[in-house]
Amino acid sequence: GMGVVLCATHRELGHKVAIKFLASEDDTSSSAVERFLREGKIVASLQSDHVVRIYDIGRLDSGIPYMVMELLRGRDLGNYVAASGPVPVQQAVDWLLQASHAISEAHERGIVHRDLKPSNLFLTQRSDGSDCVKVLDFGISKRVTVQDSAQMGPSLTATRQIVGSPAYMSPEQVRNARDIDHRVDIWALGMTLYELLAGHT
Repeated sequence: GMGVVLCATHRELGHKVAIKFLASEDDTSSSAVERFLREGKIVASLQSDHVVRIYDIGRLDSGIPYMVMELLRGRDLGNYVAASGPVPVQQAVDWLLQASHAISEAHERGIVHRDLKPSNLFLTQRSDGSDCVKVLDFGISKRVTVQDSAQMGPSLTATRQIVGSPAYMSPEQVRNARDIDHRVDIWALGMTLYELLAGHT
């Protein structure tokens, strides 16, 4: 909800990219800017094929931050289920294992996503036509270890602030969004798998 994404063409190379901007000029001096740029740094630090690639981050002359990303073609799993209904077990498990690959790397780096849900898992295709799931939107992620904390910056979440999507949040995350660990992502993946298999939350 904090970004607007546009398709653009690189003028020298000719290939298409996605450019995500902060949604409102009113937020350019707020913590939203820190959160936005922090997301770009976190995603750029992850090497998994199941995370969207970040090519650049910066600011326009107006101060609005942006990030240049790979352009994904396909649809998120929330839209997929809404249009097609329940997903066969083998396919659903394969998609969740792909997402888990990215989340596992994030957890190894002390990063908790905190907002995993079908609409943040994007289904695209590799060059050979096989399915590839990419994890999107690390905008409310949290670093839970001291290691490398200086690189990613401090947590931007107030103690009593509820962060995430309620249908996919563990009770611990609802009670206190700051005092959580990687297990909230495991919960959210379980809720996501249920939705893929049942066709509803």
